[in-house]
Amino acid sequence: MSEKRAYTLEFPIRTNAKILYDFISTSHGLSQWFADHVDNNDGTYVFTWDGNDNTAKIVEVKAPEFIRFKWEDSAEGEYFEFKIIKNEITGDTALVITDFAAENEKEEQKLLWDSQINTLTLRIGG
Repeated sequence: MSEKRAYTLEFPIRTNAKILYDFISTSHGLSQWFADHVDNNDGTYVFTWDGNDNTAKIVEVKAPEFIRFKWEDSAEGEYFEFKIIKNEITGDTALVITDFAAENEKEEQKLLWDSQINTLTLRIGG
């Protein structure tokens, strides 16, 4: 059994859900903030960072609300997910990320997500 546990992070994003969904679900969008390069072949995504490839498959999707990926080398039940939440009263949009990490890696992972979301908001212009 894996020692990794799920955690969630929520980030306010100043854009509409359609634009945000394109950034979290398409090769072009993901390559602008999540990885150096992204290829999608029929639901299998190859994410490239510093010349190293990591492959993930879409395991669940409900456009334009969320997309869930599973790394090919991750343990059963582990995934990473991008979910868009819109506050009906304020109209604010948030991106909720669910990921898995060992307890001693969680803070480092959160810092990495903070950095990536900062890049995302700069690309979106929000």
